[in-house]
Amino acid sequence: MTYDQIELPDVSALRIGIIGGTGPQGRGLAYRFARAGLRVVLGSRSTERGAQAAEELNALPGVQQQAEGGDNTFACQADVVVIAVPWEGHESTVAELAPHLTGGKIVVDCVNPLGFDKQGPYSLPVAEGSAAEQAATLLPEARVCAAFHHVSAALLTDPEIAKIDLDVLVLGDDRDAALQVQAIAEKVDGMRGVFAGRLRNAGQVEALTANLIAINKRYKVHAGVRVTDL
Repeated sequence: MTYDQIELPDVSALRIGIIGGTGPQGRGLAYRFARAGLRVVLGSRSTERGAQAAEELNALPGVQQQAEGGDNTFACQADVVVIAVPWEGHESTVAELAPHLTGGKIVVDCVNPLGFDKQGPYSLPVAEGSAAEQAATLLPEARVCAAFHHVSAALLTDPEIAKIDLDVLVLGDDRDAALQVQAIAEKVDGMRGVFAGRLRNAGQVEALTANLIAINKRYKVHAGVRVTDL
């Protein structure tokens, strides 16, 4: 089957919740989803901060009041929930929200376990294999996918940039959930959602972010990923 023959589901009616929606990556994804016509729910540890972030997002070009905000528990009420928190708080945040992420809800983990020293970024070992697998362990009643690891927050949040030119690698053990995540990615102008294997392969995808950061630093760019011959 070729890429063009894959029929993606209609996700236009879905609400996308962002855990960590007040951080750079969370805000950026929320902006692009809202600009694509999807409804977004920005979550934060603080209800006030989440609401304020949504208000600011609604004021940006092309959003058209698509955003609402509150605390992270409120964001968990969305149809699809994206985990976009710093690695340091990943385990505790996901564990705390586990009671609200049940019933087969699709959860998208885009967290990169990275460390930084004088030599630059490097991948950190994760006992479960990856951040996404850690989330899957903590959320046994959710359908966890890994995606959106290689998207520059600087590009996502820039209203002057119309298209985000990259492929989003989507990993997951539930094929229907992965297809929905692919479809969400493809709502964003310029993005393609590409299925890249089962969740056990998420570790190397997360780690690749360290290489992209090194490329960005060396060449003064915001590098992404494109899969050729597809």
